[in-house]
Amino acid sequence: MFSSDENLFNFIVFFILVMAFPTFILCQFFTSPYGKHYTSADSGTTISPPIAWAFMESPTLWLTFLVFRLGKNYTNPLAFILISPYLFHYINRTIVYPLRLRSRSTKNNFPLNIAVTAFIFNLLNAYIQSRWVSHYANYEEDESFWVRFGIGLGLFGSGMLVNIWADGVLLGLKSQGGGYKIPRGGLFDYVSSPNYLGEIMEWLGWALMTWSWAGLAFFVYTCANLVPRAVSNHKWYVEKFGEDYPKNRKAVFPFLY
Repeated sequence: MFSSDENLFNFIVFFILVMAFPTFILCQFFTSPYGKHYTSADSGTTISPPIAWAFMESPTLWLTFLVFRLGKNYTNPLAFILISPYLFHYINRTIVYPLRLRSRSTKNNFPLNIAVTAFIFNLLNAYIQSRWVSHYANYEEDESFWVRFGIGLGLFGSGMLVNIWADGVLLGLKSQGGGYKIPRGGLFDYVSSPNYLGEIMEWLGWALMTWSWAGLAFFVYTCANLVPRAVSNHKWYVEKFGEDYPKNRKAVFPFLY
């Protein structure tokens, strides 16, 4: 079916970009049952959340390292500079976050089918992101590389700080026991899911840094997946806490949505 690596690369980019639209529509009616949306009746076979996160995010590390070595830009320092923020994010998500979660999660309540689906997505996405950076990007003719990289890195770094901070707040509340509580302080005063806002900022920054269809596809799919989930989180908080939940708090974008 695919006569060349470039055809495969383009097909996966196109596939992820196109699949963002049905994903967004589906997420209006169905919320993946993990985290606060977990229900034993709908989840099927489940595994430990730390193991699930480490497993499903793992292709972003091992596949990236495998693919990167095969690219024509493998010896170009700019390729290493460009891939570094991506790897930094996924070292946190694949290794650090599961370790933080391990001390606070004792139940096997992460659906295996969701972990497998996410693993497949990360397999495809890790391939196109690493392949673009290590092989298809043309650094020699990219006169605006450093301008885009600087702006994108600023956005990416800010988003990652927000994402890690928000995860820390939620994990801290979980460690207190006694069920779910209303998170407060910082961006939680403005949105219900600043962790998702931070991740959206990260991949917008990545799309600017790479200036590629691969980066754009990842950003669009991230929005298609996380924005509806943030709305579901917001509705869940409102239903659970009622009048105690801040009325001016939005779902994911401060003051807007």
